[in-house]
Amino acid sequence: MSQSSGWKLDEALLYDRAFGSLIGLAIGDSLGDQARSPENHIAYGITHSLRPDGSWSTDDTEFALLVAHELIACGGELNLEVVVRSWKELVLLQDDLGLKGGESEKGAAANLRRGLLPPFSGSDNSYNDSDGAAMRVAPIGIVCPGDPRRAAELAGIEASISHYRDGIWGAQAVAAGVAVAMAGASVDEIIWTARSFIPDDSWLGRWFDRAMCIVEDSRSDLHKAWIPLHDELWTQYRASSAEALSEAFALFRLSGGDFVEGVINAANFGRDADTLAAIVGALSGAMHGAGVIPPEWIEIARRPAGRCLRFTANLDIADVAGDLAKLVKRK
Repeated sequence: MSQSSGWKLDEALLYDRAFGSLIGLAIGDSLGDQARSPENHIAYGITHSLRPDGSWSTDDTEFALLVAHELIACGGELNLEVVVRSWKELVLLQDDLGLKGGESEKGAAANLRRGLLPPFSGSDNSYNDSDGAAMRVAPIGIVCPGDPRRAAELAGIEASISHYRDGIWGAQAVAAGVAVAMAGASVDEIIWTARSFIPDDSWLGRWFDRAMCIVEDSRSDLHKAWIPLHDELWTQYRASSAEALSEAFALFRLSGGDFVEGVINAANFGRDADTLAAIVGALSGAMHGAGVIPPEWIEIARRPAGRCLRFTANLDIADVAGDLAKLVKRK
């Protein structure tokens, strides 16, 4: 089980932040997927709220629930055997990954089917530097409140099935950020904790730093930072970790950690908007808890659609968050 570092855990607060992070991820995912659709562009221009016609969950939410399943199944003691077994039971048994599966996850599944295991299922993957692992590791941060090093260690294990280098470092950064957010860290503490798990000489490290410089040069003005964040961090593959992770943390910083402002800005950012908003939602939700999230958004997003991983259809995220909170060892 995970042990917090120097933070006395309150059961109610722990659950509130666990639920806030997990439902925040799901809301950001659905809002970003809606906002980037041509129908929403035509109807609304900017998307300010979730449509009431049900969850639009993509692989972001549903693979996060896969990670939650892994953690719950092993009592928080995650290892490669648990990860591989979960993928074989819940991913490979599907003929495909539905309408919203990510390329990195499809590549990993193909590698597993041909007998490749981690780290080769991740390294020998054309999309191994995508944001596909970063989008799904918030549950690891949830079960490691106040312990970013442990969160990064477990995220490295989980991400290796589908990713390599920048793809893994991005996952470790998100997991570590969620872990300290769960313990009440400030926006700057969350960002720089996340950055500390990214090598300085990496593509992700260089572009993360550039994103933070853009924020500082704009004096934290979203409108001034908007175009430079797009133009200077653009990659040919919109889900590259170096682009998407850098933008997500920049948008989190520009919003000051405010949940509603952060997910709306990220959802309307374009590019890999569902993942950007999912990461911002997971960080902000862990920081503040579910109480800052509009209740009507929670009700829309709390039961995923199962559009990518069928086993997630109609799971109650509130229940999953409760099971994750139970894994945290109390001091």
